[in-house]
Amino acid sequence: MGKLDGKVALVTGVARGQGRSHALRLAAEGAAIIGVDVAGPVDTVGYPGATPDDLRETVAAVEAAGGRIVAEQVDVRDGPTLDGFVATAVARLGRLDVVSANAGILGPPKLSWELTDDEWGTTVDVNLTGVWKTTRAAVPHVIASGAGGSIILTASVGGHRGAPHVANYVAAKHGVIGLMKSLANELGGHGVRVNAVCPTNVRTPMIDNDVTTRLFRPDLEHPTLDDGAATLQALHILPAAWVEPEDVSNAIVWLASDESRYVTGTSIQIDCGLLEKY
Repeated sequence: MGKLDGKVALVTGVARGQGRSHALRLAAEGAAIIGVDVAGPVDTVGYPGATPDDLRETVAAVEAAGGRIVAEQVDVRDGPTLDGFVATAVARLGRLDVVSANAGILGPPKLSWELTDDEWGTTVDVNLTGVWKTTRAAVPHVIASGAGGSIILTASVGGHRGAPHVANYVAAKHGVIGLMKSLANELGGHGVRVNAVCPTNVRTPMIDNDVTTRLFRPDLEHPTLDDGAATLQALHILPAAWVEPEDVSNAIVWLASDESRYVTGTSIQIDCGLLEKY
């Protein structure tokens, strides 16, 4: 018996990283998966994006583990396409109970006043407006399922504090926290809970690339993530430089399940104590 037997979960950004991990964990607990990912390059993002092959690998991994998944290459910024795919997938699987609005990007590291309109706009469009469009596409189906539900937005420690060189990302993640709190108030009467997860750095392609690692070790020409481990470790109370996708997935599963049935309007910090360190 899984914690989510008979449930259906929508996961965005499902092709790799946290999204793939969330899909696998939710499926392991019995949920059928609706997955979307842009699975291609995103303008203004300096590191390689997910690919169609990555998306196919996620589908194969879920199915190999005995799960069901319906997945499509969809950009969360494309509201009409997202609406249509979610509606089609829900009709096929019969319901929608859980939403993991996970898709996100990290734009080029720059001082805020040096960002171009496109660099600001693309990050906010994906990381905030794309999350809102995901909830807009999903919420009517969650309500219609008639059994409550759980919506989980992926924010960040950057949703609670500022950081240099990533003002567009931080502003968007602050917005995600505000969106979560508003949705929680709007949906409580339907028995639908809305929360956010706020990880510290997670070892995924978003930070493990030549562009992002220079934020942590600007003194090196081609730093690896391991080169930045001491810098990242110093941010935390616990003796870890980063967390793994599975650490966030564990929180996603808890928030999706009845074990958190009275938890709504809050953010869960998976941050090794970063936000409490003084």
